[in-house]
Amino acid sequence: MGTPSADQHPWGAVVARYGDYLSLQRGYSEHTVRAYLGDVTDLLGFLAGRGRTDLAEVGLPDLRRWLAAQQADGAASATLARRAGAARGFFAWAKDNRIVPTDVAGGLKSPKVGRALPQTITQADARELMDAAAAAAAESEGPKGARDVAILEVLYGSGIRVGELCGLDVGDIDAGSGTARVLGKGNKERVVPLGAPALTAVDAWLAQRGQWARPASGHAMFLGVRGGRIDPAVVRRVVHAALRAIPQAPDIGPHGLRHAMATHLLEGGADLRSVQEMLGHASLATTQIYTHISDERLRAAYNQAHPRA
Repeated sequence: MGTPSADQHPWGAVVARYGDYLSLQRGYSEHTVRAYLGDVTDLLGFLAGRGRTDLAEVGLPDLRRWLAAQQADGAASATLARRAGAARGFFAWAKDNRIVPTDVAGGLKSPKVGRALPQTITQADARELMDAAAAAAAESEGPKGARDVAILEVLYGSGIRVGELCGLDVGDIDAGSGTARVLGKGNKERVVPLGAPALTAVDAWLAQRGQWARPASGHAMFLGVRGGRIDPAVVRRVVHAALRAIPQAPDIGPHGLRHAMATHLLEGGADLRSVQEMLGHASLATTQIYTHISDERLRAAYNQAHPRA
């Protein structure tokens, strides 16, 4: 189903106001705002195409028909759940701003989505990954090898997101306390610990950073080859390339290193609340998925090793 632009239906100004609210008041990232507005624009385009010219005329059956049409087009349950959430958020805001008299989307239910366990790597895989990256860096010329090792060590050592890593400035890492100051989702700041290998790798990269640094580099911690702040796509290429050197490891990407960090912490005895704070999860329920990964591994080891499994 195509998504019309905001000016292709009667409520373009309302959509723009909602976008400002999401960005300025809720502090959502540009990517998140774009996703929400895409869903809302699709909904309003659907309604306009069926003669709804006044938001006050929209009812819950209209919203259900919108979801049903997408389901008939083959939309996945996760997509439907996301779009139902977008509709609820928009109409709740519209009621608060007296654009509609009632919140008709409050009763719009999301389809249940089965949550797949994320792929991850073992602790042995992680050690092999870092050793292989360090060996490759030792044989390379220029700062790229040192930068790539530092990226891998920081991602795995701290569990931060790709966007958070790209946003790091040099002053955000405090070697004395072994921590990094991170700006996460919703512009929420948190401090995460970094281990000795990550700090050592960062020092090695900073010793060579000047070879790429330009006046436009500012205080960015990680740089691209032209001296600009590193792009998330470059970080993903670094991680995928490093993982290809470990044949038995799944190609999990940068977010998979975040999963691995959380899983390995829990396997080592860390408490769930501490892991939640390190990852920057708003809800403990989001963090609990990693306990299922640990449980699965424990069960697999039991089934393989116990004579009466």
